[in-house]
Amino acid sequence: MLKSVRWAAKALVAGAVFVTASHAAELTIDTAKGPESVPATPARIAVFDIAAIDTLSALGVPIVGIPQPYYVAYLDDVAKSATPIGTLFEPDFEALANLEPDLIVAGGRSSSQVDALARIAPTVDMTIWGDDHISQALSRLDAYGKLMDLEEKAAELKADFEQKLATARAAIEGKGNALIILTNGPKISAYGAGSRFGWIHNELALPEAKEGVDAQTHGEAISFEFIAEVNPDWLIVIDRGAAIGAEGESAAETLDNELVRETQAWKNGHVVFVDAGRIYVAGGGIQAVSGTLDELIAAFGG
Repeated sequence: MLKSVRWAAKALVAGAVFVTASHAAELTIDTAKGPESVPATPARIAVFDIAAIDTLSALGVPIVGIPQPYYVAYLDDVAKSATPIGTLFEPDFEALANLEPDLIVAGGRSSSQVDALARIAPTVDMTIWGDDHISQALSRLDAYGKLMDLEEKAAELKADFEQKLATARAAIEGKGNALIILTNGPKISAYGAGSRFGWIHNELALPEAKEGVDAQTHGEAISFEFIAEVNPDWLIVIDRGAAIGAEGESAAETLDNELVRETQAWKNGHVVFVDAGRIYVAGGGIQAVSGTLDELIAAFGG
């Protein structure tokens, strides 16, 4: 009870700060819900979206609060100077109120908490979702650059990324088709061009080994027989268990069976196990997508 009273008091204080901040300089940025007005160059930002932490840190923006766990080791330096503020699904509202942030960034797994978070400070939903993944990722980069008066730095990151995108397209051209799959222990799902991972097909002009795969959130459940029948030239594999630190058999163990070993992808050494944390947890972060492109360039260009 005492903890709830303390949090309520903090929320009232934060609300007062929110009202004061509303009279400060504001600007409009693009968000997942359309253009929104936010405080310009906020000094204290708390973030509940791993892709947002990724891109903001690439811009050199300090972040005062992030969720735990955050799953990707390349953000360890960010975590060292940030306060834990709950999980992606369950914010610690008291810890967040104590931080007195000028702005809260939510998205993806935390998007359902936007209204509750907005009681503490101005909150924006920066979710990245759908098959136009790359355009959304670059839109978020532009928005953060504008927000923090770092538009020149954002433009540099965008130019480097677009060059890498062109390199990946060149490496992939003429190398055959691919099937994107996600393993979750012994379970396997396939993802097509219209899915959350569909940008690999759409942006890189990588042909689908099987067209018409269901574009639902969790992919289309498939079997080893399905993989054998499709017989892709390449298998691009995302290990969900590895991404979230779950126990159970790895993707490599799951796929090492007689049916998969007979595919062209397996026989030719064309099974690409991409860094699952980058693409599954931090997907849409400029560093995460760049890292995935590096892996695909190395695999297809090697």
